[in-house]
Amino acid sequence: MRATDRAGETFQARFERRWGHLTHPRVRALAWLLDSPDLLDPASPHWGGRIASLPAVTPAVAAWLDALQRDPAPLDGALGPKFYSRLGLYAEKLLAFYFEQQGLLQAHGLQVQVNCNDTVGEFDFLLRDGDDLLHWEFATKFYLLEGTPDPGIFNHLIGPNLADTLGLKMRKILDKQLALARHPAAQDLLAQPVRAAQALVKGWLFYASGTMPGMDGISPEHGHGFWCTPAQLPGQRYVILPRLQWLAPYKGREVDVLEVDALRAQLCDLAQPVMVASVDHIDGWDVERTRGFVVPATWTEQAAARRLAGALPI
Repeated sequence: MRATDRAGETFQARFERRWGHLTHPRVRALAWLLDSPDLLDPASPHWGGRIASLPAVTPAVAAWLDALQRDPAPLDGALGPKFYSRLGLYAEKLLAFYFEQQGLLQAHGLQVQVNCNDTVGEFDFLLRDGDDLLHWEFATKFYLLEGTPDPGIFNHLIGPNLADTLGLKMRKILDKQLALARHPAAQDLLAQPVRAAQALVKGWLFYASGTMPGMDGISPEHGHGFWCTPAQLPGQRYVILPRLQWLAPYKGREVDVLEVDALRAQLCDLAQPVMVASVDHIDGWDVERTRGFVVPATWTEQAAARRLAGALPI
């Protein structure tokens, strides 16, 4: 998978060229999950072969997505009417629907308990692999690079709300969550042996304007954007992206599109980072060109202080 198929083409442009006909938000998000570049490089020795990658989208899967665009009822039925406040759970549900439809899903969200009051962990996905199972942990993450990258540690890649870092997240997945199948309490739940345990990680990384250092372990083709303060926003037209629209490049109608001065005014007293997308108006649709986080003026200092103090939770 390449972030650019043509010289100078962004991932957003490539996605629109291939999937522009997908305008149903859930179908579009599912297409992004299946066709976006990996966040982490599965081939990097840094991960020891424990990073999973989805296969390239086949013509049959593309036709299946087209059918869902025409009639999204099966997808809507699988997700149900509830409002998803957690982006990670929403993405998990979308991916579970795909695995189930492909005949690969053995279990999703299977809890491992020692007793009714002691839950050891939960398998995100158990996937059929011939006579064996694959255990996949799944994460959809968004991190901002603060400062100079720390090779192999990734604690300079910080969540917008200062809730975690990529380094802390991956250590938890690799050291704890991927070991779940070896726990004695898991054995009775597994009808087949687990051949491999891997992490599938999707998402976007965000960089201060004009910077994008290469990092070993990060996919060279990963989706990326910018971060800046309100005063640093480039002079473009923007939409503010709600959390459930953080996955796929934005495409919508009848939303508030703000000129840069209006957006700056709206975000002048910003307390938490906000994701925005710059958009072009094309054939009646507002289509994402770039995306980024607008952060409070003090965000850099807060992120550095919490990282250096070890105050970012594991």
